[in-house]
Order: sequence, then C-alpha cells, then structure tokens
Amino acid sequence: MNGPTAPAAATGPQWGASGVTVVFGKGSAQVTALSEVSFPVPRGQVAAVVGGDGAGKTTLLRTLVSRVGPVSGTVSAPPQRQCAFMPTGASGVWVDLSVEENLNFVGAAYGLTGPDLEQRKARLLETADLAKARDRLAGRLSGGMRQKLAFCMAMLHEPDLLVLDEPSTGVDPVSRVDLWRLISHAAAQGAAVAMATTYLDEAERASTVLVLDDGHVLAQGTPSEVLAATPGVITTGTAPAGDPDLSWRRGRAVHSWHPGPARPGENALTPDMEDSVIAATLARHTTAGGVT
Repeated sequence: MNGPTAPAAATGPQWGASGVTVVFGKGSAQVTALSEVSFPVPRGQVAAVVGGDGAGKTTLLRTLVSRVGPVSGTVSAPPQRQCAFMPTGASGVWVDLSVEENLNFVGAAYGLTGPDLEQRKARLLETADLAKARDRLAGRLSGGMRQKLAFCMAMLHEPDLLVLDEPSTGVDPVSRVDLWRLISHAAAQGAAVAMATTYLDEAERASTVLVLDDGHVLAQGTPSEVLAATPGVITTGTAPAGDPDLSWRRGRAVHSWHPGPARPGENALTPDMEDSVIAATLARHTTAGGVT
C-alpha cells in the first residue's frame, strides 16, 4: 500500500477529543471505557487508533460523532450533517438494494438530487472501481466490494469529518489496498479522517497514531514517535527468551520483551508498529510479580 497522501492545507477549526472520559453502567457494574483520552483529528490527515478487543477504539470513534457522551473532557466536531460514520462490517449497506440504489437512498437523506448527485455517484464509483457493479445487489457483492460501497455511501455528502471503524477488517488484500487509497484520497481532499484499524501496517501509514489499552493511552504521536517510544527491549529467536508470557510469535520467529536494558549477549531488535504496540501493552500490565 502507498503511504498517506500529503495533508491538505488545514484551515478553520480542528476536530477531535480532549481529555475524554467515558463511563458505562452504574454502581458496581460501572465500567470506565475511556480514561482521559485525547485524540486530535486534523483536517487533511488520517488519524489512526489501534488496540486490542475492548481497548476503547469504537467507543472513542462513536464519541467523535456524538453517539456516546463523555462524563468529562471535550469533543470538537462539525455539525452532524457534516460528519460521516462507517461502522465495522459494512453494516450500513442495504443488501436488498443495488449499489446505485444504496447511493440514491443516502443521497435523498442529504437532499442531493439531479446533476450534483449523479456527478458525485459517478466519481465515487469510478474511484472505488464499482462503476461496472452499479446495478448489482449489494448482497451479491464480495466483502471487499461491500466495504468500498459503504465507504462511497459515507463520502457521498462530502463530510468534513469521516470516522471509519475498522474499514478493512476481513476483506481481501486487494480490496484493503483499494480502501486505503480511498481513505488517503478523502484526506487529500481536506476531510479529517479518524479510523480504527486492526492492521498495524495501516497505522504506520497514518499521520498520527493513538494506541489504547483498556481505555488508557499507551502511546501517541506520529508513527516514528510511537516507534521511538517503544518501552524496554525486544529480542528475537526460535524460542521465548525468559518469561514465555512476555513472548509472541512473528512468522517462524519468536519475539520476546522485557523492561530492559539489554542483557549480556542480547541484541535489541528494532521494532515495527506491531512489536511497539505489544511492548507498550506488556509494559503496562507487567508488575514485579509478573504479567497481570
């Protein structure tokens, strides 16, 4: 996949969350989903949020579009009409409608008609390589094509803030490349793009990255800043070095982490984004007695 397109000139207000805390439930059932999380989403850039299941990624994205209300902190976002939210799994696509009918339905909801609607549909379908499938039922599209259709539906009204919840999860590699191209293009056109992703190579291509774990910020900044802030030492070998709970497999190799510094005879590995995120998570959960 190509890297992110150069950011468009950022003018006007900037969007995002600042010091946001979100709590679900009451009393003994109360759960803090986000704890003082800040997540700037500049116009013309792609801001990625990563983390494991239950990290708070979806909650954060839903907070940006006012679907979840924080108990503290502030959220800056354009009016709802100028926001777009694409949920994971293309659940916003109507499978019994054709590709074009899906777009027409969304267009009607935003009051788009006539030549303006037709031009937007044609441009998006061509960019997404869906022009030849415009009469096909959405339910008969491949998973990757449905995701691209969902993206076109989200972009039809040209939102100022585009929020994408794991848009490429579960799609084929070619469609994943196509989706990243569409996302980069949206940012290049001036949209502020916030996306959650399970693919850390995508996070490396974003302008900024936020790493969450159990609602807490583990790392944040540009991809190079996140990599530079990787805690501890990571080594590689054919078997775990030390505590097996602090090791993970990467292909045929095993990577191991400890707080550091490097021990005698141990060579530190230069981490990529996957290693960095795992190391940050282990660092947070490691205590004197082991991994919590």
